[in-house]
Amino acid sequence: MAVLKVKFTKTKRDKLAQILWILNWVSVVSGIILFSLGLFLKIEIKKRNEVMAKGDINSVPNMLISVGVIACIINFLGGKICYDCSDANKFSRWKLVMLPYIVCTFCFTFCILMGALMCYTMRNELEESLYLGLRDAIKFYKDTDIPGRCFLKKTVDMLQIGFQCCGNNGFRDWFEVQWVSARYLNMASKEVMDRLKSNVDGKFLVDGVPFSCCNPSSPRPCIQYQLTNNSAHYNYDFLTEELNIWVKGCREALLDYYTAIMRSIGIAALLIWLFELSVLTGVRYLQTAMKNVLLLGDLEGESDGWLLENSFVETAKYNINIIKNLGKANQISTVSGLNDPNIDVQNTNCGKNDVATKSIPAAS
Repeated sequence: MAVLKVKFTKTKRDKLAQILWILNWVSVVSGIILFSLGLFLKIEIKKRNEVMAKGDINSVPNMLISVGVIACIINFLGGKICYDCSDANKFSRWKLVMLPYIVCTFCFTFCILMGALMCYTMRNELEESLYLGLRDAIKFYKDTDIPGRCFLKKTVDMLQIGFQCCGNNGFRDWFEVQWVSARYLNMASKEVMDRLKSNVDGKFLVDGVPFSCCNPSSPRPCIQYQLTNNSAHYNYDFLTEELNIWVKGCREALLDYYTAIMRSIGIAALLIWLFELSVLTGVRYLQTAMKNVLLLGDLEGESDGWLLENSFVETAKYNINIIKNLGKANQISTVSGLNDPNIDVQNTNCGKNDVATKSIPAAS
């Protein structure tokens, strides 16, 4: 029994073909939108590539870009097919193409769904990439004279100012690294030497942060050095006073920023997937209705259209049997090849020296 069978008159078939022609062009626009969203996400990731570790974070934008391009091609072809389906004579040249087209498009819609779901599952990879990238960027913040790292100071400062953040997990991350270059340290100063000798690694560690961590909205002048020393500042308590530097870590700030973008892109991709699925459903009805018209031979008469010719269970069993038969055919061909008596048989020496010839008695 056919699934969701609908009866179509010639007028309904023509209207369905015209509507699907328009919707396929709308789908081409949706493909352009997917391509644009993927390109936008790729550019946004590339902007902060210096504070991200290398990984698979570009898989989502690359997926969206590829799906967008393929969607434009498939829907352009679908528009042409639907336009010709308004005429039964023109449909005949697409008759053998439509079913493979529907199957391929159905599989392709799952690529759109996969791209949408990947937008929601990318958070963990992105968080790890940001953690490792920001850790290295803060570590090499002071290396303004080393080629390949000289840009990191400006990158980190602009990042902290733009996203109103400080450090990787927080401002205390700056306490654990030497972020002041040795060329700006007075090695003749006893205080500097004491700090260098105060740790095993010989680093100049201070309880301070770069100027880019300062919050300009604070009414108090920025306190960026000796943050944990209450006696170094007037009317100041490190534990109770609200600090006038950014408290949020840059990893959290960037993660929230990219998560909001990917959540919006994921919703858009899901809506496009539902739209593509509805258009594909209409194309399937049009294909079955036109096919039945040709079988009946009455181009002006009514015809039935459906999603599946048989029930879901019967269709599944039929496809499974096809797969099994293909496997059996391959197995039989392999076994028959092994058992073929004409294969791998040793040559028999039929020379006159080894085989005695027998005379054939003549017929009396």
